[in-house]
Amino acid sequence: MVGLGFLLGVAAVVCSAVATSRSAVADDEAASLRALLGVVAGAAGITVSAIALFPMLAQL
Repeated sequence: MVGLGFLLGVAAVVCSAVATSRSAVADDEAASLRALLGVVAGAAGITVSAIALFPMLAQL
């Protein structure tokens, strides 16, 4: 599950970064906020997955 959370976090950051760079999103404040929240949520997913990974590596 940690690997899936990490991959989904990376996908969220990439998709949100692409959405942020589009001119239609940049002009719409609500869409821009959703794209920014996608980046934040993706970064949080990556961080939580990385934190959860370290204790698992100690058990190997």
